[in-house]
Amino acid sequence: MRKLVDSRPTRLNLLRSRRRLGHVREGADLLRRKREALVRELLSRARPAVDERERIGRAAAVAYPALVEALVQEEVRGVLASAEPLRDVAVTMSSTRVWGLDIASVAEAPRLERTVEARGTAPGPTPAETVDAAAAFETLAQLLVEAAPREMLLRRLGQAVAQTSRQVRALERRVDPALAGAVASMTSLLDEREREEHLRLRHFLKKRRRG
Repeated sequence: MRKLVDSRPTRLNLLRSRRRLGHVREGADLLRRKREALVRELLSRARPAVDERERIGRAAAVAYPALVEALVQEEVRGVLASAEPLRDVAVTMSSTRVWGLDIASVAEAPRLERTVEARGTAPGPTPAETVDAAAAFETLAQLLVEAAPREMLLRRLGQAVAQTSRQVRALERRVDPALAGAVASMTSLLDEREREEHLRLRHFLKKRRRG
């Protein structure tokens, strides 16, 4: 660990150590309050995220069996042909700050769910299973796009809580004890020196009076 203070027992070093110890304790207190605020923010957003994950799970539970049914009817080549022509999906992103964290958010998301006409799927020759699978995956993709910013925010908040906790632990378990120990040691040594100086002075004065 990097040397925190000049441990030579001087009054100047003692004052510097005490001042730094005060700053460390103030910093630790601020970090604890920041961590509490981050935890509150994380918990307030966790419940909606859990609900969103449940909706995504239900949509996936519909989409993948539907895809299996479509593959049974048309095999891979037929399902891929039904997906043509492919389309570009553009998502407009923006950046926001939450508790000092840069968070990407979706400013504008396209509607991924389409009707059969908008999808361009011929209703006659295309099996109903393939149409159902396409609709189910569009619904799943829509939920994933909308949930992505919230998931990103939760991840960043979790990382910020973990980082702040590490900083608090470092200050409380390493920096504070080291500084407090240095202050106590210097105080003890300086007090001992003062006592010795006082005794020498008394001894000197006694000798002068006798002489």
